[in-house]
Amino acid sequence: MTASSTRTIRLGAGAGYSGDRIEPAIELAREGQLDYLVFECLAERTIALAQLERLHDPERGYDPLLAERMRGVLPYLRGGPGRRPFRILTNMGAANPRAAAREVCRIARELGLQGLKVAAVTGDDVAEQLRGNDHERPDIGLTPAELGERLVSANAYMGAAGLVEALRAGADVVITGRVADPSLFVAPQIAEFGWSPQDWPRIGRATLVGHLLECAGQVTGGYFADPGYKDVQDLARLGFPIAEVDADGHAVITKVAGSGGCVTPQTCAEQLIYEVHDPRAYLTPDVTADFSAVHFESNGPDRVAARGASGTARPANVKVSVGYRDGYIGEGQMSYGGPGALARAQLAREIVLARLALTGVQVSELRADLLGVDALYGPALALAGEPWEVRLRVAGRCASREQAQRIGREVEALYTNGPAGGGGASQSTREVVAVASLLWPAERVQAQVHLEEVV
Repeated sequence: MTASSTRTIRLGAGAGYSGDRIEPAIELAREGQLDYLVFECLAERTIALAQLERLHDPERGYDPLLAERMRGVLPYLRGGPGRRPFRILTNMGAANPRAAAREVCRIARELGLQGLKVAAVTGDDVAEQLRGNDHERPDIGLTPAELGERLVSANAYMGAAGLVEALRAGADVVITGRVADPSLFVAPQIAEFGWSPQDWPRIGRATLVGHLLECAGQVTGGYFADPGYKDVQDLARLGFPIAEVDADGHAVITKVAGSGGCVTPQTCAEQLIYEVHDPRAYLTPDVTADFSAVHFESNGPDRVAARGASGTARPANVKVSVGYRDGYIGEGQMSYGGPGALARAQLAREIVLARLALTGVQVSELRADLLGVDALYGPALALAGEPWEVRLRVAGRCASREQAQRIGREVEALYTNGPAGGGGASQSTREVVAVASLLWPAERVQAQVHLEEVV
């Protein structure tokens, strides 16, 4: 549908990452008077891990909180007294958007939402295009052919086109996998206002909106907060952001009245520079956005006008995230407290490192840190004075799970074989799915829309 030139639409950010809180999204659905609610939940490593999950179960591989989120917000989707209906866009499909769409349909049937249209947008999975390729080199220097069976996934960053197609087909809920984060917010603006996908200045402004909202609570004061320097009120009830956008892509950033946090020019400015390498050329699959002239103006309490973005033609290539198996990490931890805690923790570290060498544990990387003392900044800036509690953490990367498990066992053995007073031991082993990147021709990435209706 195409809105009139005077219409303003309201976009809400329901999540900024996979494990984000659910209550602020329900608050947006219930009180935000939204036209669109967007859940941005997909990190680069997330989708590689989801691909592994799908290999074990063809009906999995989507966001683990999908069902809980949908049960929380779908009851409000069609509006009600004093509430307008809204639509949902999300990348919670991760490695399996079609299975995610089927799960949403199942939940909608449980809730009695007959006639609901759910679209899955696929096309980002380019693993088969890359598998065996001996020309392209991800940033680790190995070709896909050299990675061989270690290659788990290859997902291209799609743009808004497939999402727009799904919205124009009447989808109430649109689920996709790897799209660029701002594209989830760009798509409803194109669909509502009828813009050409080559209207670069407007697409640049739409991308600014998406970039400001994509991390949800970061722009409403969450990651901004720093006590005594940048105080933010009521962070326990942090509200997630809303963008009021007009037909030219100009926006006001706000939040639900009475929710915690704040929206100020400062919170917006910090989010603006988040993960932006070149503000004159922020590369996305939709546009080369220009944020160099962006400015923010307070437009009332918790209302900030965002102006000055533009854009030029989109890049010819898109980024592809390549997930590959990269060994196992074994970890063990042990705590020491009271007088002499630091000396006992240091001795414990020496013992574990010596034991790993004596027993021939094969590690390619190894760290042994004293949390709270030297884990972040190293021995040069280690804590001065005597701490009352120290936690030893030893972690190493190994080629096999069996080798990695030996690291945690050596730390746990400190209970009876190490310095006095150790406690709270823990150990874990996990497979490492690493991520590398390469560029791929955009024309080789084609979105497909699969539409289902709840009956």
